[in-house]
Amino acid sequence: MGQVKIGSVTQFYRGVTYKKDQAIKMDEDGYIAILRANNISDYKIIFNDLVYVPTALVQETQYVNQGDIIITMSSGSKTHVGKVAIAQKDLKCSFGAFCGKIVPFDVVPMYLYYVLCSNVFRTHIERQCKGTNINNIKQSYILDFEIDLPSTSEQERIAARIEELFSQLDASVAELKTAKERLKVYRQAVLKEAFDGVRDVCETTTIQSVCEDIKVGIVIKPAQYYTDLQSGIPAFRSANIREFHIQDRDWVYLTKAGHEANNRSEVHTDDVLIVRSGYPGTACVVPERYNGYNAIDILIAVPNTSVVLPEYLCAYTNSPYGKQLIREKKRGVAQAHLNVGGYSKMAIPIPSIDAQREVLLTLESRLSVCDSIEKAVDTALQQAAALRQSILKRAFEGEL
Repeated sequence: MGQVKIGSVTQFYRGVTYKKDQAIKMDEDGYIAILRANNISDYKIIFNDLVYVPTALVQETQYVNQGDIIITMSSGSKTHVGKVAIAQKDLKCSFGAFCGKIVPFDVVPMYLYYVLCSNVFRTHIERQCKGTNINNIKQSYILDFEIDLPSTSEQERIAARIEELFSQLDASVAELKTAKERLKVYRQAVLKEAFDGVRDVCETTTIQSVCEDIKVGIVIKPAQYYTDLQSGIPAFRSANIREFHIQDRDWVYLTKAGHEANNRSEVHTDDVLIVRSGYPGTACVVPERYNGYNAIDILIAVPNTSVVLPEYLCAYTNSPYGKQLIREKKRGVAQAHLNVGGYSKMAIPIPSIDAQREVLLTLESRLSVCDSIEKAVDTALQQAAALRQSILKRAFEGEL
């Protein structure tokens, strides 16, 4: 058939906006799940953090059926716009305003799905993204995109071959991810052992007593201060905080006026940042290069460095002992979070500064091995992602 526009072989449906008072966070009779942009990840539909609306509000065309392709239409990051997932069976769910549904009628669904997973389509979408902080795409950017459309039998053959190779790749990726999970367990065992010795020889005090200040980043309507990369001041969010390190991507930026109006939440070198919700208690120390950034909805602990080393406070917060205390201090039902009061009152063993350094040296020597292995695993996972795109490229160039 040659090249055709996606719109000539599919039907497109935009998601519907529902009022907040119509949605609930639990599955109940008479309600249906609504997929949002965060439910499309790694080219799959992820049934986490769902919201539900009355079934009576959902039209038949808004249901997700086998072969339907869900695509994200709006996101805070260009890399998240245009993400796709295909329904492998009829699903008891619909989709929200930040998503769209592509219904193939004159193209093999799995063939089209793999085309939309390719870097060629991803690059096209990222070029078309519009918006300062929320990136949006028009449905015409999807429907006017041209694809090669061979015979139905050839589409089926290509899709089956891709599926075969992807299955082999997925098995390898699963093994790598298992290795990463084992590293997490080992890290926690190392941290527990290190603090076992400390707890046996010194008394505990509260985190508040060893900090000059414990505060929280911007909580009330932070988006009112957002601007773009060129003129803004970067701000930490939970997504930027990992155990012992910073995830240097997907930043948001505050206007200078917004930054100045919220100068209390400005972070400085050697502050300890702690996640409040999602994975509460995950902590890292601020390196010098991030001095002067702001922070949104995270805890900021300012250690009294004559009493506690920032790295020691961070390590204890990330340890099994810290995690257990944080579980006890969390508040909230729908999404438990850690507040200033809860973290401030947490108990922590504080030996001498020299003893703290010894603990950190022991941890560094053992955890550095974990870091090296994890880097190797991450490299292999990145190579797997590149190989996935290589398979798609070869498939659509007639080399499979």
